[in-house]
Amino acid sequence: MDALIDQIFRIESDSNFNQLAMKVFDYQVKNNILYQEFIHYLGIDINKIQDYLDIPFLPISFFKSHQIITKNNKAEEVFLSSGTTGMEQSKHYVSELKVYEQSFLQCFQQFYGAIESYTILALLPNYLERKGSSLVYMVDQLMARTPSNFSGFYLHNLDALAETLKKLDERGEKVLLIGVSYALLDLIEQYQFQLKHTIVMETGGMKGQRKEMVKEELHDVLCQGFGVKYIHSEYGMTELLSQAYSHGNGIFNTPPWLKILTRDPEDPLQRLPHNKVGGINIIDLANIYSCPFIATQDLGKTHSNHTFEVLGRFDNSDIRGCNLMVV
Repeated sequence: MDALIDQIFRIESDSNFNQLAMKVFDYQVKNNILYQEFIHYLGIDINKIQDYLDIPFLPISFFKSHQIITKNNKAEEVFLSSGTTGMEQSKHYVSELKVYEQSFLQCFQQFYGAIESYTILALLPNYLERKGSSLVYMVDQLMARTPSNFSGFYLHNLDALAETLKKLDERGEKVLLIGVSYALLDLIEQYQFQLKHTIVMETGGMKGQRKEMVKEELHDVLCQGFGVKYIHSEYGMTELLSQAYSHGNGIFNTPPWLKILTRDPEDPLQRLPHNKVGGINIIDLANIYSCPFIATQDLGKTHSNHTFEVLGRFDNSDIRGCNLMVV
């Protein structure tokens, strides 16, 4: 499997992706008991699946009710989704943390360059206040690879964060401020900034702390408060091992081993063309030991240049997860 995983992180073309997706699909059919049962329930003939576009997607809700991990693998870590009190959490049983680390490190480098050139300041209070956050694990690992003594989590100490942020930006240092939306709003309500060397990245919605906002409105408010032209975004979730990033305007890009498709909300087996709003399906080949083929509860649309947008959630779904704002 190490050889296959190495190939996954060296994908160079769509045809290469398709070839490896079919290998991963074959592995899942043979080793993921729940996925086997799901395909059998759908009555799908796996021999007729010759392209990644035809692969069935497991509903993300199964991560709340089942332990999803391939045969003969044990969980090295269990990540838990966020949620309000009493809400059932998704559980992601991660067999090899090194695969997760390779995924987020290689992805970050692809879209932002060498991690060693950054100071990372994190404002993720709701994630830090609970156990099992995959986002906190990722950010912590990224911080550990920065040489800056200022990199760190700022729980509720907005005074110290504001002082550090202004100091580093005035020095001309490259800074990444990553925060949950409501906490970033808390920060700019107390302080005003004119940042020239800082990337501001939001991840997650209001988490029940504030009224949800239209994404464009949220980004406009954050741009004014931080004095920046664009707000970056991270799109990921507990059930995945990969992320997508937006450099502004809500347009997300994916690494080569992650693909986004959309489905008809009324017919989950019906694929939609580009620019049509539907349910988001994700192929995350890094998630080979769990389930790489996931039908999410998010609504969005894809574009012909391999980018995508997140436009909301299905009305009957739990409001939770990263970068999900009601429209």
